[in-house]
Amino acid sequence: MAATIDNSNAVQATKKKHLGIPEAIFVEDVDSFMKQPGNETADSVLRKLDEQYQKYKYMELNLAQKKLRLKNQIPQIKQTLEMLRHMQKKKDTTEPMQTHFLLADNVYCKASVPPTDKVCLWLGANVMLEYDIDEAQALLEKNLSTASRNLESLEEDLDFLRDQFTTTEVNMARVYNWDVKRRSKDNLLKSADKS
Repeated sequence: MAATIDNSNAVQATKKKHLGIPEAIFVEDVDSFMKQPGNETADSVLRKLDEQYQKYKYMELNLAQKKLRLKNQIPQIKQTLEMLRHMQKKKDTTEPMQTHFLLADNVYCKASVPPTDKVCLWLGANVMLEYDIDEAQALLEKNLSTASRNLESLEEDLDFLRDQFTTTEVNMARVYNWDVKRRSKDNLLKSADKS
């Protein structure tokens, strides 16, 4: 009984993990699949499978864009954390820290930063907030772990999506081959009847 519960929990966890991406069902027996309601002709089934395939392609595009954003965001967070650690070390000194900061693309300005225990962080959507260095470091570490976790989840979803591509492509090929065999069999029967 415990093994059954563990297996059902594992199945539920897998389905929750890829929530939003419909699972492509492998067509084991094409004859029985084609007899199901809504599968009158091979062309209509192929159209449905192609539509499903295009939806998977659209999902892949969205997930790939999210992955790219996260891959760009993670190094920025790490760089900001490194800067905060450096500022933390310089906080107790009296000499200002010399640095360069980005004004625009490829345009940097030299700056002298006095020791401070406050920093301002861009949160996005043109919002900047002032934090203590410790609070900012805790926030960025939390954001880094969340971004890393989201990246792992996206990579798993992309792997799952690739499996759905493969299953859908195989289903399309099986239905197409089934239709070719059916047509050739019909043509043979028609030519035998004429003889």
